[in-house]
Amino acid sequence: MPLRIVVTAKQVIDPETPASAFRIDPQALQVLPPASVPPVVNGFDEQAIEAALQIKDAAPDTNVTVLSIGASFAMDVMKKPLAMGADELVLVQDDALVNSPDPSVAVHVLAAAIRKLGDVDLVLCGRQASDWDNAQVPLGLAEKLGLAVTTIAKRVAVENGIARIERVLPDGSETVEITLPALVTVSNELGQARYPTLRGIMAAGRKAPTIWSVADVGLDMSSLTPGLELVGLALPESGAACEFIEGEDDADAGRKLALKLREAKLV
Repeated sequence: MPLRIVVTAKQVIDPETPASAFRIDPQALQVLPPASVPPVVNGFDEQAIEAALQIKDAAPDTNVTVLSIGASFAMDVMKKPLAMGADELVLVQDDALVNSPDPSVAVHVLAAAIRKLGDVDLVLCGRQASDWDNAQVPLGLAEKLGLAVTTIAKRVAVENGIARIERVLPDGSETVEITLPALVTVSNELGQARYPTLRGIMAAGRKAPTIWSVADVGLDMSSLTPGLELVGLALPESGAACEFIEGEDDADAGRKLALKLREAKLV
């Protein structure tokens, strides 16, 4: 039977956005997307899409569905996976799905959407999102769906119902095998994701994404209790101070500098 892969992908603020362009709403406790900088697909998620497409390259009858949730989407951005070669794009769009650091709501909505999609052999996720950097959604999703999980993959291959995964370790790598269905998180060590071709971009323009609400996946947002309370959000403060160390000569100034550094416990 054809292999069915679901890849989760998140629309995020471009991590290359200059710090001066960031704004925070202190009442709503939200980061305000800079109007001058378009959002992007999370980089780790692009590598998860690339991992799925590499599997599809080896087994062309593989179906790759990209799934995302959010309050609003930039269609030109979210259609990039289709231009790369994915078969379907499913968006769960609901005003209640604001970009929050709490992973529990995202886990429930993604799990409900995957169940609605039907039989899925493999779920691929980026190892973490570049906005909140929690790295908790994939593991929570695996638990919610009852799937075995392998993390930090640099290579994923599938054959005869078995996924063979090369994992990144601090001092090297290891290869593991996992029986499908399963969930795998993909890391940047996989390598650069492929660029969309002109033909792919034109084909993506003709494909309409499937758009569901939270109710369409069988959930009521009022019943989803966040597991994390955000009590404050602020831009980091930065400052600099410079002190000139003077002495009778260079050697004396050097000794005084060494004493200063020692007092500050820097040496």
